[in-house]
Amino acid sequence: MLFKKHKKISAETLIDLKKYMDICLGVTLAGDECAACAEEPVSYGAPLMQPSAAPVYDKSPKPEKRGKKAAVFQAAQSLDDALGQIDESFADMLLRKIDEKGMTDAQCYKRAQIDRKLFSKIRSQSGYRPSKQTAISFALALELSIDETRDMLMKAGYALSHSSKADIIVEYFIMHGIYDKFQINEALYEFDQPLL
Repeated sequence: MLFKKHKKISAETLIDLKKYMDICLGVTLAGDECAACAEEPVSYGAPLMQPSAAPVYDKSPKPEKRGKKAAVFQAAQSLDDALGQIDESFADMLLRKIDEKGMTDAQCYKRAQIDRKLFSKIRSQSGYRPSKQTAISFALALELSIDETRDMLMKAGYALSHSSKADIIVEYFIMHGIYDKFQINEALYEFDQPLL
């Protein structure tokens, strides 16, 4: 079996990654002042999130009390409506993306370095919930954009969080169009994070 030769991660990429992580995690770069507050950050990816305003509570008068049966019926009707609008599952999105990319199932799971048995389980069980590393591996194998990756992770019940160094590293590489799992694992190792 022929193995693809992996390109070693460059020192410049690690420096850029460190800067991106510092901005995302809000780590101070110069003294007591946050680099993101001191000046506009260089475009390393997604803009920094601003803290949300305090929650606003609805103080309008409550509707008149109705009988318990009417309230239960109304809640059941709303729940049925909500369940009727269920979104596509992780497995459905994965299979759709494999077809859109013109790949075979075998090409995808081998590229993602996922076991055939696990892939078969995902394929046969529409509601199967993979681990976060598995979902990310498939996103890398399919070379999904950052928005598609976030969508795929969301369908598996996960998110890329700026409170996690590992997530920031994965996000950085995807945003820069680098899908080589070897390079990403090298960067994860460099920052003492669990490998994919």
